[in-house]
Amino acid sequence: MNAEPIYKDSLVIITETEITFLNYYYPSLKPKTVQLSDIEYIEVKKPTILTGKWRFHGSGKLNRWYPKDFKRYKRDRIFFLKIKHKWVEIGFTVEDGERVKHILKSRAIIKSDFQS
Repeated sequence: MNAEPIYKDSLVIITETEITFLNYYYPSLKPKTVQLSDIEYIEVKKPTILTGKWRFHGSGKLNRWYPKDFKRYKRDRIFFLKIKHKWVEIGFTVEDGERVKHILKSRAIIKSDFQS
């Protein structure tokens, strides 16, 4: 990562050009970085059992991966990131969901958002 973070917590780092998911891979917990230009869209959903509220780490379904977050069940929203030309989605949470939603909306990446 070269740029200064515009958002950083214990789960993700967002810069002007990329988002890095900390503790992404299992079991190594190495990070994964996605360029913002490679994102097709992001959907924001209410945390439920169907959207991964209780998924701490790993696959929620065949095409969705969740980076490690043992407090996911406490979060106010879950973001689902679709990478262009890839079949796997990333279901991620952050510590300040409202701030991250605002950052991603300002970059016209968010496709849909639930009404809280």
